Amino acid sequence: MALPTIPDFITVHLGEPSDTSAPNVRVPFIDYIKNTASSEIYPTWPDSALRANIYAQISFALNRVFTEYYRSRGYDFDITNSTRFDQSFVNGRDIYDNISLIVDDIFNDYIVRQGNVEPLFAQYCDGIEVTCSGLSQWGTVSLAREGLTPYEILQNYYGDDINIVFNAPTSRALPSYPGVPLRLGTVSEDVRTIQRQLNRIGVNYPAVRPRLTADGVFNTSTEEAVKSFQSIFNLTPDGIVGKATWYRIKSIFNAVKGLADLQSEGLTIEDIDRIFASNLGPGDTGPQVRVVQYYLAVIGYFDDEIPQVRLTGTFDSATESAVRAFQEQQGLPVDGVVGRETWNALTESYLRIITSLPPEFSNVAAEIYPGRVLSLGIEGEDVRRLQTFINLASENYSYIPRVTVDGIYGQGTASAVRIIQENNGIPVSGLTGPTTWYAIIRLAQVE
Repeated sequence: MALPTIPDFITVHLGEPSDTSAPNVRVPFIDYIKNTASSEIYPTWPDSALRANIYAQISFALNRVFTEYYRSRGYDFDITNSTRFDQSFVNGRDIYDNISLIVDDIFNDYIVRQGNVEPLFAQYCDGIEVTCSGLSQWGTVSLAREGLTPYEILQNYYGDDINIVFNAPTSRALPSYPGVPLRLGTVSEDVRTIQRQLNRIGVNYPAVRPRLTADGVFNTSTEEAVKSFQSIFNLTPDGIVGKATWYRIKSIFNAVKGLADLQSEGLTIEDIDRIFASNLGPGDTGPQVRVVQYYLAVIGYFDDEIPQVRLTGTFDSATESAVRAFQEQQGLPVDGVVGRETWNALTESYLRIITSLPPEFSNVAAEIYPGRVLSLGIEGEDVRRLQTFINLASENYSYIPRVTVDGIYGQGTASAVRIIQENNGIPVSGLTGPTTWYAIIRLAQVE
């Protein structure tokens, strides 16, 4: 997960959630707030009351977007215009001038509970016909006339332990689902998100097991936990996190955390910190850059349109040129930066190549990285190939121990991998990803 941003657009369902005949409209977020504010409150109210109400409306909408409240339930919209569930929105209505100016000023500000990062589910009601535990719209008018500031009005209803986040960045609202299934061997921040969420769900549902180390490695323990979750919540227990499983995990996680409630357990900054970069571009360095370079090198070997790159670990001009060429070929925005869409396309292209190699490349097929990170507990032909190359490398370098070629990634194999990593300047993890695989192949080829 990432820190909340202000979406450029929001999709509004013009009806109750279950009304499939009601249309959706996609509108700029700032226009949505202007419309909602013009529909919910009166422009003649004091400025402090207007601002307090608009802060609440912004936070309410952002909470729906950030938690993917409806999308995690299988809907294709972010919020409804039904006041039974959400906020009033009248498609095409006129906007009051003073409300428009206020929204222009504060549309990227929102309320949070101190210590939490998610936008507060700022529940509110009119305070006359309907009362609730949140903000009273008409009550804000009285408080404003008493001289309270917008922040003090909000504190009156939501508690002293709130803050306002000012000038949050805007961004294109991407769905949280990474776009490709997560499975055994995947390593990413998205895997880390799933691991954290499964751990928290397991507090309320102990049958979701085992407890996971949130390291971003989709290992056999993660697969087991995913299968147990899928079994409990009536999904196919295949251990793969596709779109349906992703959003079911998110929906249950939101529920046990109470993220769509006024009194929420909340998310702290530690809950959403990252260890994997979300974008890689010129000047970046490290193992993630090496993985991108490896994929580009293999793709370029079989495709003359993609320039060859060296595995330097630095996102240099040659890497940028190769990324741009790949993006242009794939019909992606050509910016030279490896974000989610480019990464997914790189992965898909790489896997397509290694699973459909022409016969004339059969002699090198065994040397090509299998497309998934190998870790403890994984079994199969990929592991057997790795073990064979480790033993070939051990004939060339005495510091490399021999391993049993049994197709099981056990402690012996992991230990040999760690020794190879330590002696070749690779981060020591005991996992075999593209960089480690490439190093072992090179060591095995030395005569």
